[in-house]
Amino acid sequence: MVEQSEETRGGTATIERTETTQSVEAGDHERFAHYVQKEKIMESALSGDPVIALCGKVWTPGRDPKKFPVCPECKEVYESLMG
Repeated sequence: MVEQSEETRGGTATIERTETTQSVEAGDHERFAHYVQKEKIMESALSGDPVIALCGKVWTPGRDPKKFPVCPECKEVYESLMG
């Protein structure tokens, strides 16, 4: 008879894992961080009114822009304005 160690016998094991959750919603992969005047962002935060980005997108900011890539259209307009 072959003796089995504790590790090779049938049974269960506990595997610990660290879960990290991100508050990224469906469709976020299509979203960008847009350029908007800082004052307009502050006004929107207080009033809830939408803002207009340099590319023309109209929306109410509510997500962390650092989680998204910069909108290529906004970047192009910004760079042309800055000379």
